[in-house]
Amino acid sequence: MKQESPRKIELLAPARNADIAIEAIKHGADAVYIGAEGFGARAAAGNQIHDIERLVEFAHRYLARVYVTVNTIIYDSELREVERMIKRLYNAGVDALIVQDMAVLRMDIPPIALHASTQCDTRTPAQARFLQDVGFSQIVLPRELTLDEIRAMHEAVSVPLESFVHGALCVSYSGDCHASQVLKGRSANRGECAQICRLPYDLYDGRGNRVETGRHLLSLRDMNRSADILAMLDAGVSSFKIEGRLKDAGYVKNVVSYYDRKLREITGRYPDRFCRLSAGCSETSFTPDVRKSFNRGFTTYFLNGTEPSIGSIYTPKSQGEPVGRVVKSDGKMIEARLDSRLSNGDGIIYFDDRKELVGFRLNRVEGSRLFPAAKVMPKPGTLLYRNSDKAFDDLLRKESAVRTIAIDMTLRVAGERLMLDVADERGNAVTASIEAGEMEAAQSDQTEPRRRALGKLGGTGYRLVSLDDRAGNRFITAGMLASLRREAIALLDSANLMRYCRELRRPEDKDALYPVTGMDYHYNVSNDVATRFYRSHGVKDISPAIETSPVIPGSEVQVMTTRYCLRRELGSCLKKGGAAKLAGPLTLRSGNMTLHLDFDCNACLMHVKAKR
Repeated sequence: MKQESPRKIELLAPARNADIAIEAIKHGADAVYIGAEGFGARAAAGNQIHDIERLVEFAHRYLARVYVTVNTIIYDSELREVERMIKRLYNAGVDALIVQDMAVLRMDIPPIALHASTQCDTRTPAQARFLQDVGFSQIVLPRELTLDEIRAMHEAVSVPLESFVHGALCVSYSGDCHASQVLKGRSANRGECAQICRLPYDLYDGRGNRVETGRHLLSLRDMNRSADILAMLDAGVSSFKIEGRLKDAGYVKNVVSYYDRKLREITGRYPDRFCRLSAGCSETSFTPDVRKSFNRGFTTYFLNGTEPSIGSIYTPKSQGEPVGRVVKSDGKMIEARLDSRLSNGDGIIYFDDRKELVGFRLNRVEGSRLFPAAKVMPKPGTLLYRNSDKAFDDLLRKESAVRTIAIDMTLRVAGERLMLDVADERGNAVTASIEAGEMEAAQSDQTEPRRRALGKLGGTGYRLVSLDDRAGNRFITAGMLASLRREAIALLDSANLMRYCRELRRPEDKDALYPVTGMDYHYNVSNDVATRFYRSHGVKDISPAIETSPVIPGSEVQVMTTRYCLRRELGSCLKKGGAAKLAGPLTLRSGNMTLHLDFDCNACLMHVKAKR
């Protein structure tokens, strides 16, 4: 019976720009996703084609892939522009596009691979199977799915599944949030989200009583599924995605390195089951710790079912890592029982009696005595968090990783020529040679000097693993060995460039039927080409996206669909007698904005509505 080869798995990192993307690869990413000149779901993270081309050249050296986000909805007037941009991206060597708008499948573009964005809101196996059948080679799953739901997706398709593993959470299903468009005129489906979910709200019950004041009631903690990677692999996930295309280089370095180590541990433990998509091994000058980067506290979200609390309702700002508790304070000095060593310049926060966040910098640290830069008086027993570790941040601002590709060398003599055979972990094999003439006998053992000379690979991106020295006891100058080494490395680079193959776009099954025959505005159909695409696949009734539909003043619109339930978060689940604790209907107010909450308890969904 033929043994199956190990499944290739991918650590997919975000990048605001090409420089951060290169750092992500240095720190262990198998692939990066980045915005282009426009039409990405992070409008503030665009990049010029020449910068993406530079990134591609670096990434492909390690067999790492570059995915570009073209995951906004597209208006009719923009179709030609998007088409031209995609052609330039293909010519730049990009491996795949992350797409929301189905108009892309009808464009006159090269056969570049397409990935279905999380903005496609693929909640069911039937939807996933359709996307596979019409040409997508990877599907980005909604963050809300449980392990069982992911497993059902995996059983329905043969293409790789991509799932978020770390970073900020949208409270609504991605692609099905219209709050920013309706309330602020800024479309999240166009990369211009106003982050309505991170605002403070007052909560009113059905009797008109204000039961919560100034709380961030739609703000969620950040995702951290690092303890569940093996379970996600078993459920069928192949690509582990880190959120954060607006994050800085330090965040990306730390989080990528952290997950790289997790995946290396798993592939080392199960080499027959899993292997990494890219080549090379990263060594860092720091020990990664995701608690030290921006976070609102952590949750696995719905991966393992419902958690008691997933909200970050007291602040949308970074919480960091717990470091100790206050013993006493006098406004000038805080004495604390510390679990971590603190340094001058660290940023510290705590929550006061009103659950309001208080933050300050440390001027000086003397053991357990902390001297803040501002007057603060946290009460005894107050938990302190560090949301800025100065020493750690200083490390990340420097060069902090080296990624190298393993090579094996064989040194031999053929007549009067010196030969060096080199093979790397990418599957490349080359031979360099140099005229050596008649070589004299060496006066001492040359094994170690030759290994040192051939192993001088700093700055090349390679590391010598083994040397098979068949040159005998001949004296070979260091200069000859250096010339041979340089030629071999140049040949390796050229060979990899010539052998690198991009995945091609999958063919479209013209007979594939979309799982539903009617589409309302939640499906985000914003142009005539996408409309025709869906009609060709069996959809009869199609309403336009909310961005292109006529505005009827005063009409109520469902602006969010979320598995997060505010009643459950506040301990008032209707299935557990919550109506008695908190009378409905519930309303959220922030400034001049009003949101109405509806609860579908059968499906365990919360719907958020607003007037246009």
